[in-house]
Amino acid sequence: MFRSALLAALSVSVTVVTAVSSQAYTWKNVKIGGGGGFVPNIVFNPSQKGLAFARTDIGGAYKLNSDDSWTPLLDFADDARWNYWGVDAIATDPVDPNRLYLTTGMYTNSWDPNNGQILISTDQGKTFTPSALPFKVGGNMPGRGMGERLAIDPNSHNILLFGARSGKGLWKSTDYGASWTQIKNFPSVGTYIPDPTDTSGYNSDIMGLSWVTFDTTSGSSGKATPRIFVGVANKGSDNVFVSNDAGSTWSAVAGQNNTFIPHKGVLSVAEKALYVSYSDGAGPYDGTSGSVWKYSIANSTWTDITPVSGGDLYFGFGGVAVDVQRPGTIMVAALNSWWPDGQIFRSTDGGATWTGLWAWESYPTLNRFYTYDDTLAPWIGPDRTITDLTMQIGWMMEGLSIDPFDSNHWLYGTGETIYGGHDLLKWDSGDTRNVTLKSLADGVEETSVQGLISPPSGPHLISAIGDVDGFVHNDLDKAPSVSFSNPTYSSSSDIDYAGNKPSTIVRVGTTTDGSQGKQVAISSDSGATWYVSQDYGAPDGVAGGKIAISADGDTILWKTSSNGIMVSQYTNPFSAVSSLPASAAIASDKRNNSIFYGADGSKFYVSTDGGKTFAAQGTLGTSTSPSKVIVHPNVTGDVWVSTDKGLFHSTNMGSSFAAISGVTQAWAIALGAPKTAGGYPALFAAANIGGVGYFRSDDAGANWVKINDAAHGFGSASANCLAADLRTYGRVYIGTNGRGIFYGDASGAAPAPTATLTSTIVSSTSATSTIVSSTSATSAPASSTTTVRTTSTASSAPAPTSSAAPIFGQCGGIGWTGATTCASMFCLLCSTEGEG
Repeated sequence: MFRSALLAALSVSVTVVTAVSSQAYTWKNVKIGGGGGFVPNIVFNPSQKGLAFARTDIGGAYKLNSDDSWTPLLDFADDARWNYWGVDAIATDPVDPNRLYLTTGMYTNSWDPNNGQILISTDQGKTFTPSALPFKVGGNMPGRGMGERLAIDPNSHNILLFGARSGKGLWKSTDYGASWTQIKNFPSVGTYIPDPTDTSGYNSDIMGLSWVTFDTTSGSSGKATPRIFVGVANKGSDNVFVSNDAGSTWSAVAGQNNTFIPHKGVLSVAEKALYVSYSDGAGPYDGTSGSVWKYSIANSTWTDITPVSGGDLYFGFGGVAVDVQRPGTIMVAALNSWWPDGQIFRSTDGGATWTGLWAWESYPTLNRFYTYDDTLAPWIGPDRTITDLTMQIGWMMEGLSIDPFDSNHWLYGTGETIYGGHDLLKWDSGDTRNVTLKSLADGVEETSVQGLISPPSGPHLISAIGDVDGFVHNDLDKAPSVSFSNPTYSSSSDIDYAGNKPSTIVRVGTTTDGSQGKQVAISSDSGATWYVSQDYGAPDGVAGGKIAISADGDTILWKTSSNGIMVSQYTNPFSAVSSLPASAAIASDKRNNSIFYGADGSKFYVSTDGGKTFAAQGTLGTSTSPSKVIVHPNVTGDVWVSTDKGLFHSTNMGSSFAAISGVTQAWAIALGAPKTAGGYPALFAAANIGGVGYFRSDDAGANWVKINDAAHGFGSASANCLAADLRTYGRVYIGTNGRGIFYGDASGAAPAPTATLTSTIVSSTSATSTIVSSTSATSAPASSTTTVRTTSTASSAPAPTSSAAPIFGQCGGIGWTGATTCASMFCLLCSTEGEG
């Protein structure tokens, strides 16, 4: 039972200079190395050797380097431009290779309130100019692997065509993408909708147009190309259309198959043929049947060249590639062959005959005609034998390309990485073929990071990640050898460590169908191994959400995704916590094993009985949506809460809070190593402090420096998570929603503080005393500062019984036996009758 005598509730007020200074930081990706997400396509420039680009659905676009690594192009995307990371189409100019175009926008439903744009670069992606579109773009919507929807006229490269989603039709630019007009007479805007009953709008939007292909065998340089093919996401009606007069008129291509949806339309110039892949769904997850067709432009005839039939055809088709140096050589990828593996087919005779990357010898023996190389991302493996039926080749394979200058060089995108190699012609060596299949996503960090911790001992960083579970990052600059295992979750939604036993870690998975077992896992060795049977008390069918583990590691508080908040001690069955709202942000005290915290709306809650019950304490101003609760790593009851109305600090276990002046909204926050020994931890925040950005304060919010720059926007601030290193001053980890994890270290001198924080505690022997917090400014004109003074009343403090604590040090709390005299206003938990 909580019986401590707390000092008065103190409201902290600070002086903040309105113009926040900046400090230079060096930013690097924490290397995971395998991509980690869906790569819908890789596009080679047809006229400049070695020039290629990859697009991703949530992680922006990348440029290929000569050493097979990739350079990100859209890291400047900030909170106002977060939807730049959803790339729905890409086009590299065949006439002027310096020109690059990206169609960007994340969602066509309400999840993205903004319209899309065409990003125009004249320097191969070093810089971009946006051209606004009057409709939304769906870089992370169903059908994002179709394409390319954006195409450049190879004979008159000022002309571009773009096939839109959502019934918006076909659009044209004649000024290098600067302005766009709709082609009103195009015959179809698309009819296919994956799920018309989906009320979220995600699966109930019209897929629209699938791809645009200019026929370079028609026309001549300097004049608009007359023949243009356009694929449309229709199933059961005409879906491939052609214009023979540069887009003035359009008609359905005669004789076409309209059973399935056309995903790709790739031209073979030497054959004067169009290859089209079809699937019965929009992709990238679905696809249970499909076909591949070849259209002879010279003869106006279609030929079904589907590589397999009958019982062997249980997938659709996505990626298509032609070898421009070897007419008749074509490759197509399965979409999706989930068992026993993905599949890619290759033909050297225009589709008359095919070979695959694997074939059954006789079940269950599988012959794999490739060598697997995962050295750049060992966690994707381990290397497997030919009798192991675990998937290696990949899934969601919509992007497949052969280098137009090198027939040995090929690349393809999957739902997890980029594969390929430099010995593709080995494929054609009969039964001895043994092409190298290598992970080639070095530099592509596309993960959606859900949680990060930086414990005070052990590994400096441990992550929880969507789609690839999570990692112990023993070396920030080297890809991990393994991801979490035993149990392995498809995704982990959160992670936490025990403050008094930092090697004790808990994480939570996201699968609700029971296919991956109970969704709470515990490690006692900093994530190296996990309890084989997960957390024994975790209920089946419950998953996701946020998680907090008590200071000693014996109690878990779980904010589930759908079953409210639950608690378990000693891995006993979880029980509901009815006294804490289901939407509350949660945290554990890092020193006292019995204390948990919660924040919901404007209310702050505290539990002193191990999370079983919570009681409302202080208020968070006019907040309606708290984002994060964090706790001082060494001081019980020193709590920070970020909300839609700012940043709040309590030093008395939430009995009262101070709003930090100048912070109008805050999302992720973290505490790291102090600037000086014994000082207050460095405070990091993704927040709005005169503008949205990433900030650090070395004096508990009195002064802030902005630590991100114009080249590092980190996407959506509200979607990102933070962890600060408790052993390396100034180091912060930013987990993004699509560009993986960044770590930053200060590389420039911090500006001198412009505000100092002082406090005056006025005590009396009467029933109440008044505590006043004040601030004073130094080295700043009065016009540039705002000072807030607050007062509160509280019971008089007990007489000190021991020596004073150092500034920012602990001076009380449940079970505390050290100093009980507070040296500053940050040391408030003086106790004379605490109990453990």
